[in-house]
Amino acid sequence: MSKRLARTDAPKEQTWDLSDLFASVEAWETELNQLSKEVKNVTQYKGRLGESSDVLLACLEAQDELLQRTIRVATYAHLNTSVDGTNPAYQANASHASSTVASIDAALSFIQSEILDLPEGVVEEFLSKEEGLSTYRKTLTELLETKPHRLSPETEAILASLGEVLDGPFSIYSRSKTADMQFDPIIDEQGEEQHVSLALYETYYEQSSNTTERRKAYASYTKALNQYKNTFAATYATEVKKQVVMARERNYKSVTDMLLQPQQVTKEMYDNILEVIQTELAPHMRRFAKLKQRVFGLDKMYLCDLKAPLDPEYNPDVTYDEAAQEVLEALEVMGPEYMDIMTKAINERWVDYADTVGKRSGAFCSSPYGVHPYILMTWAGKMRSAFTLAHELGHAGHFALAGRYQRYHNTRPSLYFIEAPSTLNEMLLSHSLLAKSTDPRKRLAVIVQVLGTYYHNYVTHLLEGEMQRRVYAHAEAGKPITANVLCDLKGAVLSDFWGDTVEIDEGARLTWMRQPHYYMGLYPYTYAAGLTVSTAVAQMIQEEGQPAAERWMEALKAGGTKKPLELMKMAGIDMTSPEPIRKTVQFVGSLIDELEKGFE
Repeated sequence: MSKRLARTDAPKEQTWDLSDLFASVEAWETELNQLSKEVKNVTQYKGRLGESSDVLLACLEAQDELLQRTIRVATYAHLNTSVDGTNPAYQANASHASSTVASIDAALSFIQSEILDLPEGVVEEFLSKEEGLSTYRKTLTELLETKPHRLSPETEAILASLGEVLDGPFSIYSRSKTADMQFDPIIDEQGEEQHVSLALYETYYEQSSNTTERRKAYASYTKALNQYKNTFAATYATEVKKQVVMARERNYKSVTDMLLQPQQVTKEMYDNILEVIQTELAPHMRRFAKLKQRVFGLDKMYLCDLKAPLDPEYNPDVTYDEAAQEVLEALEVMGPEYMDIMTKAINERWVDYADTVGKRSGAFCSSPYGVHPYILMTWAGKMRSAFTLAHELGHAGHFALAGRYQRYHNTRPSLYFIEAPSTLNEMLLSHSLLAKSTDPRKRLAVIVQVLGTYYHNYVTHLLEGEMQRRVYAHAEAGKPITANVLCDLKGAVLSDFWGDTVEIDEGARLTWMRQPHYYMGLYPYTYAAGLTVSTAVAQMIQEEGQPAAERWMEALKAGGTKKPLELMKMAGIDMTSPEPIRKTVQFVGSLIDELEKGFE
């Protein structure tokens, strides 16, 4: 394996081009400083929102303009720290941006408070009088629904001003992982020293077909996590305590009720996904684990073995360019407008895929309004990375279209819908690869990759969601959260799912430390919701072709103008019932059936 590069040594074509956001750091600093001065363009309306519909519209439009610029400034700082968390200048810029955003949020907090203080019926009257307010109808209606949970204007302003502090747990977690955590190198079978990093473990070593190498890297990874478990536990405990206190002060029944409200999802739908998948998928995944154990010839199956390829000879090295071409071919059914976005993402450096020192693990797509999306990932040279690329391109296509057809305040839908566009791209890639697989052995290899998508979303993230459910119940019962408690809870979640098919060792019990999703509200379980929808939509596209793809495009273009269930119904999916979930679980079971027959 080649030596890990410093950020400054990374090939230009493997990094993103941030000049589309700001031409230089100096231009970014100028805009950052200017934003604080221009808050007055919005605060001039303070105390006046009840005067007339014209005044309310002018204020909301001024707020939109300021927030669009604020998002671009914050995104620039975030993207830089994401690729090099060790860089002191990036750290300082991120802190400066965070402080500025918090002060702006505090200054603008009067808007929601004043709207909620208006007499009953005034907002509806303004909406009927001023056509320009129609685009804000959904935003205003949803704001009014939060009225029973709002605090006094003074308290809301204070909370907004403390935004940087309240986001502290996530900042500490992220900074520790990228800037401080160090991993012991491993010695390969040739006696050569190989480095280990967060990104490399999750994108390369965990998928290695070499059991010795895979488990050595796992030991290095686990050792590093273990050294930080008490710090990370205190950090996460602070995040959980914050949510518990906020839910209580805002008069919600629970943290879950508070976090589900903006998602526009019922508690029943939330519980359906967690319970149906865990109960009905576990038997299939246990068969999958046993199959891998038999094929690998292992005495015991550990969590670190679950992503290893069943047939290494059909897990060849894949370059970024080769994978990008495969993805583009798979997405052609989506039509020319979508493909134009995908092609630009690949050719115009929207994607940062270099493995460099200080880069954060995982992958994400950041979509600042008025520019274009940016994708971060680390290329591991295997087909799994192609699925990651397809996934993040799905986010990019979604928000590029939403930004093209909707105003700033109407671009983002509920979290419940967010992961459907991303996982649909993975499904389309899998369909394309399977259609090309005339060799039965190659077909099995593709099925393994498809199961990787379900494992990631229906197992890894779904079990994160179950972990959250147990952690919040634990905290709301007044019990302390410590490293040992979190390890015990995570161990129980994994044991309940895997039974005796997978050895839940100390490294597995530490996996609550791996993902940043625990700091993002009730986000993890939504991956399963999105994949349920995308599985059904992909099957429709496969059966109907262009008409189904066009329905999906209309849902993407709608952005946040509709509630998540309405967006899903636009594509022909009814998620009020657990049936789509059960059908997807059955589909996963059929894939494992085919694997078992293929490896007899």
